[in-house]
Amino acid sequence: MPKLSAADTSAAVDRFMAALDHPFKPEIQALRPAILAVHPGIAEGIKWNAPSWRTGDYFATTHLRSKTGFSLILHLGAKARDLPEGGLAIADPTGLLKWLGKDRAQVGFSSAADLQTKLPALQALLRQWISHI
Repeated sequence: MPKLSAADTSAAVDRFMAALDHPFKPEIQALRPAILAVHPGIAEGIKWNAPSWRTGDYFATTHLRSKTGFSLILHLGAKARDLPEGGLAIADPTGLLKWLGKDRAQVGFSSAADLQTKLPALQALLRQWISHI
């Protein structure tokens, strides 16, 4: 388990969100408990100047600089990992994942309704994703 800092806490995310000026702030705020509900071992913190989620290592970080909404970047933490040929095996029946590499994917959200529609499938994807952390 990596050494935790003051940034690796929900309090740090609360402070970050209080100061955040973003058109999708309510949606980002709604995403927080939805991700935490996926598994009791998930915690949140600030990584790469954005709300992020971890088990042992960070596996998801919000991408706040999109011009058309916001997105969630799924990754495998800071350390390189040995992966199977072709990358991670993640079942994505609804096609939410936009693969950015064999160990990194993105899920985009364009509105509050879009977030609510995608949440159940996202939570199922996250259950699979964290099994690789």
